[in-house]
Amino acid sequence: MTNQGNETMTKAKIIVFGAGGRVGRAVVAEARARGHEVTGVGRGDGDVTSAADVARLAAGHDAAVAAVYDAGAAPGEFFPAASRALAAGLSGAGVGRLVSVGLASVLPTRSGAPLMDTPGYPQEWREFYVGHGAGTEALRAAAPAGLDWAVLSPSGDFAPAGSSGSGSYAFAPADAGARIPHADFARAVLDELLAPTVHRAHAGVTGA
Repeated sequence: MTNQGNETMTKAKIIVFGAGGRVGRAVVAEARARGHEVTGVGRGDGDVTSAADVARLAAGHDAAVAAVYDAGAAPGEFFPAASRALAAGLSGAGVGRLVSVGLASVLPTRSGAPLMDTPGYPQEWREFYVGHGAGTEALRAAAPAGLDWAVLSPSGDFAPAGSSGSGSYAFAPADAGARIPHADFARAVLDELLAPTVHRAHAGVTGA
């Protein structure tokens, strides 16, 4: 359940990589609504696969969100490269907490099987699913002890654009039918960023 309002950092300086995307915009809006100082980073501001760029942009921030994607890059190369750069760059900049936006497809269902391996799940984007999962594993391998990270994704998918949020959410295993509005997902991201309960793991959230 949401723990909004019980934040460890009463006012934080947050950097959001991928701030121009739908998830990034929702996170920026939620953070600013809570009174935090936000730096939004888009593709024109730096290369998220470069540790030097990440460190330069993140200097002076308390926490980071990564909601990044590159349609022109191979997923199996881009997501691990971004994870390694974030791990090194954020650590070098003294940022202690990262929440990265993941994908439900690689999240375990109640049976324990990844959602992408369940009967009837679409397979035409499997390269993308596997690339996202490789990014999480790269983060797990590369993040130093001083960087506390979590990967958060919808348990299933986002609700259609324009869906109003309820103001609450719940953690849940992968479920192809689960939906969460972008606004509620952004609340979950901010809660986990500033009052962490998920550490070095991937968790799914759904609308409640």
